Amino acid sequence: MGDQLRILVAEDDPDDVFLLRRGFAKGGVKVLMDFVKDGQEAIDYLQAKPSVANVTSPPFPTLLILDLNMPRLNGFEVLKWIRQQPGLQRLPVVILSSSGLEQDKQRAYALGADGYAIKPSEPSEMIKLAKCLQEYWTTNNRAGSGHCSTD
Repeated sequence: MGDQLRILVAEDDPDDVFLLRRGFAKGGVKVLMDFVKDGQEAIDYLQAKPSVANVTSPPFPTLLILDLNMPRLNGFEVLKWIRQQPGLQRLPVVILSSSGLEQDKQRAYALGADGYAIKPSEPSEMIKLAKCLQEYWTTNNRAGSGHCSTD
């Protein structure tokens, strides 16, 4: 695919943001990344509200990486909202959560998540995840045909 991957990351933990940035950089994964700190900011960004990115219209992401436990609106609420928007229904959404609970995974998939990954605890695992996301979403670029794992 010729277009560069642009990822919107909805993550409230600065340490996780740092690890994610570092994982992509150390893995040699060249992507454009925009970050928002909570679910409401994610929705504002996707609605192109200038208050989030200080621009008239933020660039549309190729992929959304979404944490589940965030302030204001959680990841489940954001995912539900996205899948109800006609222009956003096909936006690929990967949940990146510290929760390994099966009920959280099942709920995320039921709400329309395209992938689910547990936040890696080791930097090397984050590098693997970053490479997997790049390969999967730029090479395959279709939901439901595989998954990324740090196993």
